[in-house]
Amino acid sequence: MSTAPQGTTGGKTGPARETFSSRKLFIISAIGSAVGLGNIWRFPYVAYENGGGAFLIPYLAALLSAGIPLLFLDYAVGHKFRGSAPLAYRRLNRGAEVLGWWQVLVCCVIAIYYAVIIGWAAMYTWFSVTKAWGDDAEAFFFGEYLQAPEEPALGFDFVPGVVYPLLAVWILTIVIMVAGVRKGISRANVIFMPMLLVMFLVLVATSLTLPGAMDGLNAFFTPDWEALAHPGVWAAAYGHIFFSLSVAFGIMITYSSYLKRKTDLTGSGMVVAFSNSGFEILAGIGVFAAIGFMAFTAGSTVEDTAVAGIGLAFIAFPTLVSQAPLGSLIGVLFFGSLVFAGLTSLISILEVIVAAVQDKLGWARVKASLAVSVPVALISLVLLPTTTGLFVLDISDAFVNQFGILAGALVAVVVLAWVLRKLPMLSGHLNRISSVKMRTTWMVLVAGVVPVVLAYILVNEIIAKVSEPYAGYPAWMLNTFGWGMSIGLVVLAVLLTLIPWGSGSKDKHDPEYEAIRAAEDKEEAR
Repeated sequence: MSTAPQGTTGGKTGPARETFSSRKLFIISAIGSAVGLGNIWRFPYVAYENGGGAFLIPYLAALLSAGIPLLFLDYAVGHKFRGSAPLAYRRLNRGAEVLGWWQVLVCCVIAIYYAVIIGWAAMYTWFSVTKAWGDDAEAFFFGEYLQAPEEPALGFDFVPGVVYPLLAVWILTIVIMVAGVRKGISRANVIFMPMLLVMFLVLVATSLTLPGAMDGLNAFFTPDWEALAHPGVWAAAYGHIFFSLSVAFGIMITYSSYLKRKTDLTGSGMVVAFSNSGFEILAGIGVFAAIGFMAFTAGSTVEDTAVAGIGLAFIAFPTLVSQAPLGSLIGVLFFGSLVFAGLTSLISILEVIVAAVQDKLGWARVKASLAVSVPVALISLVLLPTTTGLFVLDISDAFVNQFGILAGALVAVVVLAWVLRKLPMLSGHLNRISSVKMRTTWMVLVAGVVPVVLAYILVNEIIAKVSEPYAGYPAWMLNTFGWGMSIGLVVLAVLLTLIPWGSGSKDKHDPEYEAIRAAEDKEEAR
């Protein structure tokens, strides 16, 4: 815990704000949040589908012109205003509090379904040893394991093979959250991130020795320069970067609020951003080396074999495990990597919610962690490990990413840059002690490039989902778990701002924050 004095209001003592004990632990935790399931199963296929090696050009452009600038924006808001997303935005401007609650609610939705994928990966780590899927990995996954009906329908028959690992994931996660920032989140990342890196390096090295691996790498890296002329390729690069860096849904605002006052924000951000991108390229090498082997074994092409997302993880890779030398080892490494990558991201997602409850109500860490984690876990355990769970997950993921994260990011950037005009102030905070200075160029990118790109992607997504039902799902499912959920996020965000801040909340009276602001004002005056 922070050693700063506790604030008091009306005779009640508010808990002192926790901090990361070092910049290194913050960087490890931020990388742990950014490196998630999408790095492993989404980036390789996105790159392959959008120009192969040529995709690295729009990817790098998106990283430098939008991803990193938006990451620094989150850092500046969180670190300067020393709060969770709702409190930080409220301290910036009272009317902006709703932006923070929007981000908190997005994290609630993601946490509910994200945990079940980690549970699947945990079970498949064991299945890799026994090769439980037999000769038909697809039929095993959808039929025997998930017991999903052929047509989307609402059913609440529980699937034991999904319930028990999901329960284990939630118990471990709740223990970490209750332990706090230093004893829980920091320690978990210090353990999980090195394990993830070692396991994935061994996986990549093993995949590169397989027959046909070079064919997969050639398909992944061979540039299709004509693809660069298509706006959709650039939109794919920007869209991926927003999700990949964990920006614009409260995580980096919350994590940066736990940093000590004199911290190099931009230097830390550069390390996080490029570490995340390095891991994605490493994932691309490992995944496409494996896909090359699968194509070689099947006598087909890489184009016919390459798939993304759930299909890659739980259908293609089990097929690889059954066919490859040391297949069980590859499976344990791959699915183990998914478990550790997922856990580090899940705890960061939950921390956004826990920190918001702590700040709003003035509750202690343990009380806030249990009040958040237990209900979210119960919803996850009731809704996802059922015969309907796969459909709910797919729809919720598709809609919350586009109309939760992207739409929220667009509104937040427009409000901060154009309505409140806070970029010069935030730029000054970033530059106070940071090694890489953010001046006019950064403000132009945040106020100009980011909103245009976000608006373009968002409009295209709205047109696509309105013109044709997503994945052919029935209208009632899309209206409930898709459109209804998306609209509900905004309505609930507004309602949460109407709840009074508790007497022990950080909004009412926070000597620690006031002391920091006074010191910064004095320093800037000099």
